[in-house]
Amino acid sequence: MTTSSARVRMIDVSGKPVTVRVAEASGRITMSPAAARAIRSGRVPKGNVLAVARVASIMGAKRVSETLPLCHPVPLDSVEVDIVPGARAVTVRARVRAEARTGVEIEALAAVTAGLLCVYDMVKSLDRGMTIEAVRLEAKSGGRSGTFARAGRPRP
Repeated sequence: MTTSSARVRMIDVSGKPVTVRVAEASGRITMSPAAARAIRSGRVPKGNVLAVARVASIMGAKRVSETLPLCHPVPLDSVEVDIVPGARAVTVRARVRAEARTGVEIEALAAVTAGLLCVYDMVKSLDRGMTIEAVRLEAKSGGRSGTFARAGRPRP
């Protein structure tokens, strides 16, 4: 490995203007119908899965810079989380907003991932075969790179 390929650095954002940054992400965890029923009916031994997963999602967004070494800590203005239980899956959607020099895409993705991991942790005694999938950025706005919206999605 050469010296130049081993180098890593946090990008200097000090010259970038502070703008409103918004990012939306989503993902889901698939599971057995019995596990999904237990979540929907509130009969999971560890407690209210949806409430705890919502808090985990918010914490995930707020603390992502402690996990990803080159991610800037961003003071978030809001984190909105929707968790939708279905017949064989739970979907987590997060919308993150900040006025900052750098985007909040990672914070939105971290919120979704933390919520999904929380669901897994709380329900694993009922179904060890759950699968976390389709974690993705849905839309983002603000900053130099402008707006991105996945096909079929409204802009944030």
